[in-house]
Amino acid sequence: MIPEQDDTGSAQVLRILILEDSRFDAELLVEAVRLAQPHAQTTVVNTEDDFVAALARESPSLVLSDYELPGFSGAQALDVARRLAPGTPFIFVSGVIGEDNAVELLKRGATDYVSKGRLARLPVVLERALAEVADRRARDAAQRKLRAANQAFAEAERRRLALIELGDRIRDLDDPSEIAYVASEMLGRLLKVDRAGYGLVNKVAETITIERDWCAPGVASLAGQLNFRDYGSYIEDLRRGVTVAFADAREDPRTRANAQALEAISARAVVNMPLTERRGLVALLYLNHGSLRPWSEDELAYVREVGERVRTAIARREAQIELQAFAESLARQVEERTRERDRIWALSEDLLGVASAKGHFESVNPAWESVLGWTPQELCTTPFHQFVHPEDVDATELQMRRLSEGRRVRGFENRCRTRDGDYRWLSWIAVPDNGLFYTVARDITQQKERSAELESAREQLRQSQKLEAVGQLTGGLAHDFNNLLAAISGSLELMRRRGFEGRAAEMDRYVGVAQGAVKRASSLTHRLLAFSRRQTLEPKPLNPNRLVGDMEELIRRTMGPQVSLEVVSAVGVWNVHADPSQLESALLNLCINARDAMPEGGRLTIETANRWIDARTAAGRDLAPGQYVSLSVSDTGVGMSSDVAARAFDPFYTTKPIGMGTGLGLSMVYGFAKQSGGQVRIYSEPGQGTTVSIYLPRDLRDAEPEERRMLSPPSPRAHQGDTVLVVDDEAALRMLIVEVMQGLGYTTLEAGDGIEALRLLQSDERIDLLVSDVGLPGGMNGRQVADAARMARPGLKVLFITGYAENAVLGNGHLEPGMHVLSKPFELQVLAQRVKDLIEHA
Repeated sequence: MIPEQDDTGSAQVLRILILEDSRFDAELLVEAVRLAQPHAQTTVVNTEDDFVAALARESPSLVLSDYELPGFSGAQALDVARRLAPGTPFIFVSGVIGEDNAVELLKRGATDYVSKGRLARLPVVLERALAEVADRRARDAAQRKLRAANQAFAEAERRRLALIELGDRIRDLDDPSEIAYVASEMLGRLLKVDRAGYGLVNKVAETITIERDWCAPGVASLAGQLNFRDYGSYIEDLRRGVTVAFADAREDPRTRANAQALEAISARAVVNMPLTERRGLVALLYLNHGSLRPWSEDELAYVREVGERVRTAIARREAQIELQAFAESLARQVEERTRERDRIWALSEDLLGVASAKGHFESVNPAWESVLGWTPQELCTTPFHQFVHPEDVDATELQMRRLSEGRRVRGFENRCRTRDGDYRWLSWIAVPDNGLFYTVARDITQQKERSAELESAREQLRQSQKLEAVGQLTGGLAHDFNNLLAAISGSLELMRRRGFEGRAAEMDRYVGVAQGAVKRASSLTHRLLAFSRRQTLEPKPLNPNRLVGDMEELIRRTMGPQVSLEVVSAVGVWNVHADPSQLESALLNLCINARDAMPEGGRLTIETANRWIDARTAAGRDLAPGQYVSLSVSDTGVGMSSDVAARAFDPFYTTKPIGMGTGLGLSMVYGFAKQSGGQVRIYSEPGQGTTVSIYLPRDLRDAEPEERRMLSPPSPRAHQGDTVLVVDDEAALRMLIVEVMQGLGYTTLEAGDGIEALRLLQSDERIDLLVSDVGLPGGMNGRQVADAARMARPGLKVLFITGYAENAVLGNGHLEPGMHVLSKPFELQVLAQRVKDLIEHA
């Protein structure tokens, strides 16, 4: 038995429709069928209507029909079956059908026939008929699959050819929007949708910008900008790179609430294919259809492949466009830079050049000729060192060696000879590259001259400020000096009286009083001289507490009785690196300003402290972070408004009446602090007083020790024949020095001016030491006398004695070997020791 199967090969129930008007024959057929096909289901009908109804209701697996029926023939039944159930086996079972009729019926489509008298053949006939049906159905299924495969192949080939055509079409396209449109048109026509397009996505704004799309006839374009949220929530999937595809916007949960908006733009069915790059979602390839439309996996895969090709083509074209624009921009820049370089080369006032490692210029710009007068040919054919000032040749060659070692040169200065024989100062920047030196030189001759003039002016300003400060001191100093002179004069008067009275024992007490007054006057004089000296001192490590302590008495005298002075010196204050003289000047200026701000009197406080300045605080105070020492001067005076405080450091700005100040004090304090690596800050409120703080960076080195005068041993006596020439225009002092020298066994010569001294020095007299005042009358000072003396007596030992700061005369403090200085006033015992030391050891 062959069970009936469907197209998939699964077994089906065998249903047999029997058309028989004889009840008896029908029962015989049912029994015969049961015996042949035990599992078959049989249905018996005896009229045309029932037969037609049974065929329409459910197509049977096989039909058994009598040939002669009342009002209806088997031939007619065969035609009905061929129409309503084509392919169903039709077997006639009749006792009256002849051979001729049987052949005719077989031609018309009957499967077989069985005589009622020979029903034993029925199982065989049924088996054969069902086998034929199964074979036919299998053949039909195979043909259908073949047709489907051919159709799928044809579709795949059509899509492949479409991709090839797409590649050919977009290969020569330059416009990215045109590339996108060609792909959209191909997809739209191939997949038979209403719209296809490509757009750029802005993830932040959640929008898509469509320049152009392909639309079927009657469908409107979506060109422009659309907001994803207006049509559903699927933007979240697109962000993750998930393809959004739905057959019906009314059913998809992401678009159900926005289905009307989608249908309004003919997008009930949608495919949104995200196109991504490294930065994520960048574009979208989409398909829209106005009615319900499922999307197969093959279609989605094809859309994805088209999208990737389109994005690749567009990205490549965009890159080409950017590269082309970049190349054009580079070409323009090169052209502009070349033109600018040529103009700079020709018009620059700086001296530009390219030199070889051997010291020859290979090319120079026109500025060389305008500055130095040499032609380019002369400069390029002459070794450069021949143009350099002889004193600068060694330094120049050193910089050339640095360049040869691959190091840059910046800020080097030398002098170069002009065609007229003069010299111009040049400042150089030079860079080595590939064996050549690229140089830029700037003529700084005027700057040098102006710098010298400016430094001279600054020195004059500093001296002027010091003189102004000294002027402020004169009142108190005059009082102090008058008291000291009174003590000296009184002591001398009493000494003379006691001498006349023969009371010599009491004279030592008066001598002690006079000497004490002299020492105090000397100390006061030395402070003034140190404060007003003209040379610029080198900064060195110093302790602010010690400096304030040394100046405390001078400041108290300057402030007067109405101003009380309080010094608050912090314990363990760090050393600072600064010029002592300038710091003294700055402190005294601040104190004088504070005194002037308290016309009715008040309290002046000088305070020192260690300060740690962090990065945030440093930024607010214009300082580098680090360790500082603050020196603050506070008063209880009238204070300043914010506007006045803001301008307090401006040069020549002052709120004092005319004749009371230059306006340079705080400006010089500010300049000193900045040059020392620090800063000055003002804190003031009207009516509340003012605090000015100088911040100076910490110096980790130890401060220089204080000079301490050691007790002199007994005055040493001279060796036989040692001769000293004493030169001083002050006869009394000269007499004292000569008597002391003679008392110690020295042979002495003396002169009152430089001319007389020079006459003695040019004689044949033995002279072991020249002791000379610096300031001498007659047009020749002590240094000039010493220099002239050494022309005749090389190596002559010299001791200068001076009562004021004449270091400028002495060579700015740079004395030759064998020359020494002793400041007035001095003890005669100290003078004797110095003379002995110089003659024996200097």
